[in-house]
Amino acid sequence: MTAPPSKTSPPGAAPPAGPMARIMAVTSGKGGVGKTMVSANLAAALARRGERVLVVDADLGLANLDVVLNLQPRATLHDVFTGKVPLENAIIEAPGGFHVLLAGSGLVEYSRLTPEVRDQLASVLQSVRPRYDRVLLDTGAGISDVVLYAVSLADEVLVIATPEPTALADAYATIKVLATQQGRSHMHVAVNQTQRLGEGRGVAQQLQTVIERFVQLPEGGTVRINYVGEIPSDPSVRQAVQRRQLLMLSYPGSSAALALVNLAGKLPATIQR
Repeated sequence: MTAPPSKTSPPGAAPPAGPMARIMAVTSGKGGVGKTMVSANLAAALARRGERVLVVDADLGLANLDVVLNLQPRATLHDVFTGKVPLENAIIEAPGGFHVLLAGSGLVEYSRLTPEVRDQLASVLQSVRPRYDRVLLDTGAGISDVVLYAVSLADEVLVIATPEPTALADAYATIKVLATQQGRSHMHVAVNQTQRLGEGRGVAQQLQTVIERFVQLPEGGTVRINYVGEIPSDPSVRQAVQRRQLLMLSYPGSSAALALVNLAGKLPATIQR
């Protein structure tokens, strides 16, 4: 496995020979479930394991990964799309040993999916894929065309849910749409903000039961969810977010940080180069 990204291995460097990165979309049915927090800290946990990781802020128009990481980029995905800067100039190093490609916020042109946005996003991912072991797409919440298209570009999906009934219902809706529209038969699920040990597994079992009853793949068959762990409700998370710091760096011994390390270890391994 190659070393984590550093200033000595710039984004524009020649890619290693061999298979390309595994792309995973981190998504949710409902906003406010901690999806971006999970994406950023999961990237740090994966980088700690020796992976070269890129997080792409695919929440086009409503981006907030820069806020979570306390970064002020000179160039964003929007600048790449409009041809103002080359792609390698928009990829920057983040605290935690991974790279990020940030998106602009408040851009109404990304509120709907156009052929131009489709082509540009697909082209960007095709360009970065040979240079990393894993690419995380931090998507928007819900099932808009923009979110669904971003997810369609991923090899696998991690759905973030919480035990809250509305979040659980929205997670089910997201899984159903991804199964029926994209034919996804397997998806990972992580449950955030749990109040007691084992609550996450119970939530995942509820989801699986409902999915088996009401969701069928276009060609038949059942959708299976792979439960990869729970992240307990932890005041350290709120403190890290308020300080605009990674939980993995500011509170590495907290229960939530340790859960994220455990989650990283349960994800499918990257392909050895």
